[in-house]
Amino acid sequence: MKVMIRRSPETGLSIYVPKKDLEESIVECEHETLWGGWIRIANGWVLDLPAMASDTILPITINARKGGGEATE
Repeated sequence: MKVMIRRSPETGLSIYVPKKDLEESIVECEHETLWGGWIRIANGWVLDLPAMASDTILPITINARKGGGEATE
């Protein structure tokens, strides 16, 4: 699914899913650089992100897969 990831000074990293009109904060991520692993957003979804350079400029629209790797709790 297409998603937009952005960073704001007030909320940190957030994700917007246009088809669902959903905007949520990113609360956990597999890799410190964000890319190439899973992220968990505030509503509980886990999304797999593509591998990209750690200095990728935000905001960016990418394809993410829902229900990917699970975070350990």
